[in-house]
Amino acid sequence: MSTRRPGPTVRTRVHELGADGERRHEDRLATEEPLEIRLAWPGAPARRVWVTMRTPGHDFELAAGWLVHEGLVTAPPHTIAYCTDADLTPEQEFNVVTVTLAGPPTRDPGHRHAGSGSSACGVCGKDTIAEALAAPATARWAGDLPGPDVVRTLPDRLREAQRVFDATGGVHAAALATAEGELLVVREDVGRHNAVDKVTGARVVAGQPPGGAALVVSGRAGFELVQKAVAAGVGALVAVGAPTSLAVRLAEDAGLALYGFTTPQRTVRYA
Repeated sequence: MSTRRPGPTVRTRVHELGADGERRHEDRLATEEPLEIRLAWPGAPARRVWVTMRTPGHDFELAAGWLVHEGLVTAPPHTIAYCTDADLTPEQEFNVVTVTLAGPPTRDPGHRHAGSGSSACGVCGKDTIAEALAAPATARWAGDLPGPDVVRTLPDRLREAQRVFDATGGVHAAALATAEGELLVVREDVGRHNAVDKVTGARVVAGQPPGGAALVVSGRAGFELVQKAVAAGVGALVAVGAPTSLAVRLAEDAGLALYGFTTPQRTVRYA
């Protein structure tokens, strides 16, 4: 019997303990399960290139976006499908995705990608610091950027679209926005890096360019999120939280506009 595909949330029974006593009720948790990404191309059998913990949903987009951010592909994959190997356990049935390319990747994935990471992992698996600092080469965004008045509205617009967060309070979110503040795609995941991968992947799977005026994220702007924004060809990164020193350094080098501490009242531009 086929295993039911996992959803983004699961039900659980909880005991809520407050000053006025105990209350038992049903609650929802954000689902966290492993996803193994395999890569194949003509003449090369499928091989594992990454394993991450993620919230199920938009798995094909996550895989496509991750490949773009790692600089392994420049064109949409030929096919993306759940693996159907006979030796998969029922628990693995919807947790293994195979991406097949029409030709070889832009570089050999190598041994360093055949690893695993947590849902919080962004640049895990890099062999050297220099390699982690080297963002994949992508054309810079040549269109308009959002002005400060638009930038300050973006986190609230993102928050209004966070359906899984409303149900669980346990996921991050990312969105691609136009210079006028329209959200083109919104994705949620227990891993903030995964949410960004899903946003880029949604564009790639739809046959659209991954870049855009602004990437909006619900948390801080760490180096790895700046790296993904640069790899996708985004013009600005807008974060609710603070950036790190390496994030600012990379944004400056790459010509990415970087905003942090963004609320309706203010935003701080770092690059």
